[in-house]
Amino acid sequence: MSFESVQEDVDEWTSQFDPQYWEPHEIVARLAEETGEIAREVNDEGGSKPKKSDEGSLEEEVGDAIFTLICLANSQGIDLDETWQAVMDKCYGRDNDRFEKAWPDRRLKRKTVINESAEAAHRREPR
Repeated sequence: MSFESVQEDVDEWTSQFDPQYWEPHEIVARLAEETGEIAREVNDEGGSKPKKSDEGSLEEEVGDAIFTLICLANSQGIDLDETWQAVMDKCYGRDNDRFEKAWPDRRLKRKTVINESAEAAHRREPR
């Protein structure tokens, strides 16, 4: 799936509203709120402050943050496919030797964990 299709999905859904997108500062405020909700989920999983039972999951909150970032990008005419490619070019260029490299078996293990997590997410029943 490309960012283009995701941006189109968000644009189609938001087109029913007037205004279609909030002002950039309002979207950023919403992003700050969503980031706080991610922090609350992480703190619940590994910290000392349990969340209320009616609050969302980490997956849900990350999804909300991504949606909000896509709204910001759409409202500003940002092509996220181009932006993502530029970020990856920067990672493999400027930042390629910036950090200590993982051993190949560690990278393979991480890919396996990510794939298993994605498969598990697809098997979950809808909420």
